[in-house]
Amino acid sequence: MRRLFIIRHGNTFASSADACRVGARTDIPLVESGHAQADRLGDWFARQALPIDRLLTSPLLRACQTADRIAAATGHAADGTRDWLGEVDHGPDEGRPEAEVLARIGAQALADWDERAIAPDGWIVDAEARIAAWRTFLAEGGAGIDLLVTSNGAARFALIAAGLPMGALKLRTGAFGELAVDRSGAVMLVRWDERP
Repeated sequence: MRRLFIIRHGNTFASSADACRVGARTDIPLVESGHAQADRLGDWFARQALPIDRLLTSPLLRACQTADRIAAATGHAADGTRDWLGEVDHGPDEGRPEAEVLARIGAQALADWDERAIAPDGWIVDAEARIAAWRTFLAEGGAGIDLLVTSNGAARFALIAAGLPMGALKLRTGAFGELAVDRSGAVMLVRWDERP
């Protein structure tokens, strides 16, 4: 049995700040609470004493910083970045406050993104390439444990690629999901959007 832990990076905005839609073009670091979330993730994985085979991450700073905290806690160094784990490009909504994004695209477009991964007009997602990359990764076979640190925009495509139920696509910051892949290649959703 192969186990995949899909981990969303920690917070990039303080609780007192207005959250903005940040994606591939906004490479910002974790804030203090994000480092604390990354430390909790690292502690949780260390307590599980899982024999980690790979710790892969998005190239973005927020994901790399989260992976570094997990690596420090588990003793398994990061095994590099993968572009397909990177965040989507929010196009004209990049860097805009959520209220402005909602006003521009409307509630239905945001619901379609959150529930069915249908990108709003102007966003650059390349869903087909993302799904293909996840399918290739899922089809690698074998056994072992992989930790993948990514973003909410990218993580949702793992569920779609595996043909798993949609509707629970969102991962909160500092949360993870787990997929299990059996010898036949069937993928099962073990858990999603859990925070340690």
